[in-house]
Amino acid sequence: MFQDTEERHVDDCLEHGGRQRSFQHERGNWATYVYLPYEPEDVFLELLDGLRVSAAAHGVSLTLAGEFHVSVSKTVVLRHHWIQPVVQSLRAGLAPCRSFVCLADKLKVYSNDEKTRTFLGMEISIGCTQLLEIVKRVDATMEEFNLSTFYKDPSFHVSLAWCVGDLTEKLQGACLSELQSLVDGHEDGPFQIRLSCKELRCKTGNKVFLFPLQ
Repeated sequence: MFQDTEERHVDDCLEHGGRQRSFQHERGNWATYVYLPYEPEDVFLELLDGLRVSAAAHGVSLTLAGEFHVSVSKTVVLRHHWIQPVVQSLRAGLAPCRSFVCLADKLKVYSNDEKTRTFLGMEISIGCTQLLEIVKRVDATMEEFNLSTFYKDPSFHVSLAWCVGDLTEKLQGACLSELQSLVDGHEDGPFQIRLSCKELRCKTGNKVFLFPLQ
């Protein structure tokens, strides 16, 4: 099921919107991260369209995220034979965790560690205590396998859209204020992302493992 393939991979940044890998692709390496999924509603997608139009007026062309989630781990690299042991460790560590609700309502600008991409995210305002407990348990698995742990003072968020390069300064200030006004001035009242956190997921390569919460 997890055998190495002999296929040679050539990384072409043009195939994925100009994004650059944070690590070099190698045969048998699996990019892996743990997250809480968010299933977008129509009203959320409509808001994103408005945010993109507004950002474009400030000279920033945003690409919508392919999926929406809250990360509770960094992206780490697993060898294929580590996958099952890591998943088993995560399952055992997360077993006591109970389901909860997260809310997000404030936009924030982020960049990746390499400053090759800039993100527009919506920061979690309610549910951070539970998220920190989950991170603690996920970090225990990462330490067990000598992998990178999560950020020391994390800003939990749902990434909404991204652009290539470090455009942090361009997105902040007047642009961010205008985008936030779209969120706050939504026709049904200030928009909030509401996540019913009933299941954690671990994506490794093209495989997804599910961890239901109590």
